[in-house]
Amino acid sequence: MAAVEEREVAPKAGGEEEEQIVNPWEVSAKDGGKIDYDKLIDRFGCQRLDQSLVERVERLTSRPAHVFLRRGVFFAHRDFNDILDAYERGDKFYLYTGRGPSSEALHLGHLIPFMFTKYLQDAFKVPLVIQLTDDEKFLWKNLTIEESRRLARENAKDIIACGFDVSKTFIFSDFDYVGGAFYRNMVNVAKRVTYNQAVGIFGFTGEDHIGKVSFPPVQAVPSFPSSFPHLFSGKENLRCLIPCAIDQDPYFRMTRDVAPRIGYHKPALIESSFFPALQGENGKMSASDPNSAIYVTDSAKEIKTKVNRYAFSGGQDSVEKHRQLGANLEVDIPIKYLSFFLDDDVELEHIKKEYGAGRMLTGEVKQRLVEVLTELVERHRRARASVTDEMVDAFMAVRPLPHMFD
Repeated sequence: MAAVEEREVAPKAGGEEEEQIVNPWEVSAKDGGKIDYDKLIDRFGCQRLDQSLVERVERLTSRPAHVFLRRGVFFAHRDFNDILDAYERGDKFYLYTGRGPSSEALHLGHLIPFMFTKYLQDAFKVPLVIQLTDDEKFLWKNLTIEESRRLARENAKDIIACGFDVSKTFIFSDFDYVGGAFYRNMVNVAKRVTYNQAVGIFGFTGEDHIGKVSFPPVQAVPSFPSSFPHLFSGKENLRCLIPCAIDQDPYFRMTRDVAPRIGYHKPALIESSFFPALQGENGKMSASDPNSAIYVTDSAKEIKTKVNRYAFSGGQDSVEKHRQLGANLEVDIPIKYLSFFLDDDVELEHIKKEYGAGRMLTGEVKQRLVEVLTELVERHRRARASVTDEMVDAFMAVRPLPHMFD
């Protein structure tokens, strides 16, 4: 068993000699290049999510796979097959995802895990816990506790606007919820991770304050059903599935190493690639650069300006050359964004074929992207406008969910 467990914590957080750094606080590739996801899978020790798993999800849920699943946006996993095995036997599971509330508005990259989690909740008819790590953002960012808590509630409105079912969903902020059984699990995890392991997994240095070093158990223990006695009392054997971006993997490598030693199932993960910045695929969007991202608060005019001015094109630098050589779809950001958000597989393939052959111009592809993003953002804005403070209170109330498996 020891050899298996060791794999969970073996990869190091990264040093200067590494070609790419991927951890919860930094995503970068050498010389501004692309993230190599095959190398990441190999280094982290997770599995690639293959077509047979996608087909199995469709068979078990009797519905088409989400666009993020069938196009490989969610591309890696840990023990997702075990979750499906259990589900097929009639054993339910619960979902756990989260958000670190560091900005007023979410950008499209932030929405991806929630859009996908909503699909999983609806398809499998299972409960969901959503952690708002307002404490983490206080520890890592230049924010006050009060501001972190305020941003958590604001971000909760954007999350609720994704359409989650209040009868199956519990949203909590760490500053308000941590204590009791949750805290007991935190201490149980903390006692079993050495400081050297934490440095190896997360890259902490002697300059980091102890608040940072003590945080990982907070994100680990929502993986254990006993952290939520108001929801899962008597269901301590319930499995957990975590949809997240792959930069969160270090937290759950640690969690999976500890879980069997304190009597819990290892949480399963289903992990996404990064949503690229408008300027190109060198990591992920940055909330600190407003022109690198499309925000859910952007107007139709702002979306059009950002796409036309900043979205990196794989088209040629003259119409004649473009007609002759076609676009380089590998580096073209409008094509990448359409792959995330254009539902119609037939239309997407048509655009890729025509654009790649030079029969379609960059301006035409960007125009279609503007239409798709404007519709998405407008729909989200309308949904968010209808979210009241009372609705936030309802989702965040500590209460049983009697119909969570209906």
